[in-house]
Amino acid sequence: MNDYHERLTKILLEKNDHITYEQALTWVELLWEDFEATYAKAGHEYAGEEMTSRVVRTWIDNYGEQFHEFIAKNPKYQHLLNQQNRLH
Repeated sequence: MNDYHERLTKILLEKNDHITYEQALTWVELLWEDFEATYAKAGHEYAGEEMTSRVVRTWIDNYGEQFHEFIAKNPKYQHLLNQQNRLH
């Protein structure tokens, strides 16, 4: 497993005790992929895992405590964060 993903997952779990390890890992993967895709679509060259890790860490620091509320407000994403239907 990617060391960055593992570290970010542990950080997210420290910030939010309403989600499982699997859900936290899925959040990290979703945020990671979203940032890299958006960055590439904007025409930027790949800046590496370190930069992506910093951005995802910032999102976790700022919003991680509330990630579990996202599912309740956005049910169309529930299948992505359901324990049985993980991305990884």
